[in-house]
Amino acid sequence: MIEQQRFMCSIGAMQTVVAIKRALPILHSGPGCGTMVAGFFERSTGYSGGNTAPCTNFSETDVVFGGEAKLEKIIRHSYKILKSDMQVVLTGCTSAIVGDDVARVTKIFAGEGKPIVFADTPGFKGTNYEAHSTIVNAIIDQFVGRFGADTEKDPQLVNLFASIPYQDPFWKGNLEEYKRLIEGIGLKANILFGPYAGGVEEWKTIPKANFNIVISPWFGLSIAQHLQEKYDQPFYNFPYIPIGGNETTRFLRELLGYANEKGANLSISGAEQFIKQEEWAFYEEIDNLATFLLEFRYGLPAFVHIMHDASYVLGMARFLLHETGIVPKEQFITDKTPQQYQAAIAQHAAAISSKKNIHLYFEPDAGRAQERILTTKHEGRGLIIGSGWDKDLARTKNYDFLSAALPSPYRLVMNTGYAGYRGGLRLIEDIYNQALGTYR
Repeated sequence: MIEQQRFMCSIGAMQTVVAIKRALPILHSGPGCGTMVAGFFERSTGYSGGNTAPCTNFSETDVVFGGEAKLEKIIRHSYKILKSDMQVVLTGCTSAIVGDDVARVTKIFAGEGKPIVFADTPGFKGTNYEAHSTIVNAIIDQFVGRFGADTEKDPQLVNLFASIPYQDPFWKGNLEEYKRLIEGIGLKANILFGPYAGGVEEWKTIPKANFNIVISPWFGLSIAQHLQEKYDQPFYNFPYIPIGGNETTRFLRELLGYANEKGANLSISGAEQFIKQEEWAFYEEIDNLATFLLEFRYGLPAFVHIMHDASYVLGMARFLLHETGIVPKEQFITDKTPQQYQAAIAQHAAAISSKKNIHLYFEPDAGRAQERILTTKHEGRGLIIGSGWDKDLARTKNYDFLSAALPSPYRLVMNTGYAGYRGGLRLIEDIYNQALGTYR
């Protein structure tokens, strides 16, 4: 049993499809699967998600006789009701256990020229973090491979794989900021998801990219590895979300060097001018905080516990320690990180500071994480960055609280992002506004 789960089973990655403009998820599953996904993510229906996603409503009869005929029928009806540019059929546990040949059904429609994809996503195969890569790779193989552009490379074009749509509450704002920063140093970026991407037409240009960018310590790496094999595209990996001045500059300069090594021929002087301007704007705001920080130095958070996925824990801990002075104490990675990635993530955490020993826990059971915080004492004012589950914990400990992970019923997020220079400023605003809100 896992208490206060902060991720979903594989079929929760239907949100990966929902995040693509005019893409249609079709669930070959029981009726509860789509309802569960809609309830967990909230306010995330997109063009055709949530309770509007077509579903075969797999029943006891289908368990006995199979549900392939029903799936074929609902796909045909979906074309009549919903205008979509791509369809992705996702399997639930029951259809996978029964053994329905979903690939055969989708091939019928593919043979008719329909842009349809099949992804194997029964809940028992893993989490939605892992299934995100499963779906993206399925689209690459079954859609991009059929309709994509030729493989003549554009030296300045890159594909970006970073925030997982909807699982990361700030995915829209983060992807917009990544696109702005990457294009600011002279590249062109396919971000693939959300309102700032080009929909399925952008997906078709994936093979033309010179290389790929993965901003993550583990999720999404299998996508880049697959593209490396399929289209001979190398990839640059930045292992956590870059937040604020230090890490965003590090990210951009490393990316600039990597891009030119791969033949992008970017202007170093032009890119450095962009970076310096962005740094100036960031640190101008930090300088303006001096009087405020001096006045409230005894009433602001001194330390923080973060309960989030690995990318956010590493990125936020670095930023808060080095650019705000908030010391990371016990940190909890709640994304059920596969064992093979944990050692590297622990090394990244150890490298955050040469003076502070940051205690890192891989704990998908957030109830246990809360128990550890309840029994831990530190000097000064505390801060918890986590999900809506942690609001009562913060109240019990008399800590400040910032809702930044799912489930997050106490906060409305639209296009806010925490990535980059601007994201760092927004994170400072959110943390200090929470602290100031306690004064009367």
